[in-house]
Amino acid sequence: MINTYQTSVAAPPVPPRLSRSQQVLFPAPSQSHSKSLLRFLAGVVVLHLFLSVGGFIYLKQNDTMHPSQLPSGEGKVAYRSSGKQETSNRALARMVVWQQTAHKSGYLQWDMDHSVLKSVSYYHNMWLTIEQPGDYYVYSRVTFSKGDPKLPLVSMVKLRESEKREEKIVMRAYCNLDSSSVSQLCTATQGELVTLEKGNQLSVWLPDLSLVNYEDGATTFGIFRL
Repeated sequence: MINTYQTSVAAPPVPPRLSRSQQVLFPAPSQSHSKSLLRFLAGVVVLHLFLSVGGFIYLKQNDTMHPSQLPSGEGKVAYRSSGKQETSNRALARMVVWQQTAHKSGYLQWDMDHSVLKSVSYYHNMWLTIEQPGDYYVYSRVTFSKGDPKLPLVSMVKLRESEKREEKIVMRAYCNLDSSSVSQLCTATQGELVTLEKGNQLSVWLPDLSLVNYEDGATTFGIFRL
């Protein structure tokens, strides 16, 4: 007789099943947050557009603004219909010569009906009288159509402090008539920066007034304040 018995063996523990990897989920943005972001971006775009348009309008107005509307110190230029510009407070003189035929030395006389004077007066149609002190550019152009075998062809700009003061030479220019030249013309041109006081007077002196070419534009004299 076989004695049989039932043995019980404990079953090994079953390892737990591995769970699937867990996914990290970010919360979706709320609808109110999206609206705020869109409003911010729209505001930035509108602000940029506003600044661009405003800057363009400002520059356009400055380009078309009349000089009298500019800030102080920027409206000194007066515009003429011819397109030329002149500073409104600048003293100047552009003289047109008056023809003289006398064979003598003396000062050139000026045609006051065709000359231009601004803040500058004249004395006996020969002297320019300074009204505004300052630094002036003085220029002279004298054209000669005849020569003198004994005297050089010279023009001198003379200055005196007032009507009763002694004059002195501040500029001098020469030219030479070439005997082989067909035109028989020469021009003595000069220009210099001169500091002048109120009441000073300037004029152009020549050794022989009959040797000058008095055609339009050939002989002139002028000054302008810098």
